Amino acid sequence: MAHINLLPWREELRKQKQQQFIVVSAGTAILGALLVLLAHMQMGGLIDHQNQRNQFLNNEIAALDQKIAKIKDLEKTKTALLARMDIIQQLQHSRPQSVHLMDQLVYTLPDGVYLNKINQQGNALTLSGTAQSNARVSAYMRNIDSSEWMSKPKLDVIETKDGDQRRTAEFVLRASQATPEEKDQTGEDKG
Repeated sequence: MAHINLLPWREELRKQKQQQFIVVSAGTAILGALLVLLAHMQMGGLIDHQNQRNQFLNNEIAALDQKIAKIKDLEKTKTALLARMDIIQQLQHSRPQSVHLMDQLVYTLPDGVYLNKINQQGNALTLSGTAQSNARVSAYMRNIDSSEWMSKPKLDVIETKDGDQRRTAEFVLRASQATPEEKDQTGEDKG
């Protein structure tokens, strides 16, 4: 039998398989790297797209916040205008009341009672004056109570003074300005 040396052929086959393994490993590594790079680029693209959407939403939210601020300013302006309109309507409604009040001050004043000072704050009236007697002050309070435009008389102070051969009563009286509608609602007699 002839002696055939198979070692170089095996060695060559082994080298060939190693080269194939290295080429396949390098190809797989390159392919893996390409897949990782593609996945990274895809994720980066998705993140950029989401960031653009977020930025768009933030811009829209900022625009809406500006519109909401303008709406709130308009609502404040509207509220202020409505308050002014209410005040104007109240003034228009109460304009004749001062005339009626002055008329009622004269109408309710009995003989022998003289007013020295009239003070009004809102609907509250403070009347200071002099009367010939305490009975006349009582009559004045009854007249105020029966008046359409005045109500709730309350006597704060009454002082009897002697002078010039006669006695006088100085008084401070509080009352409220009213309207006939308020008198009807409270059930008081209009007089």
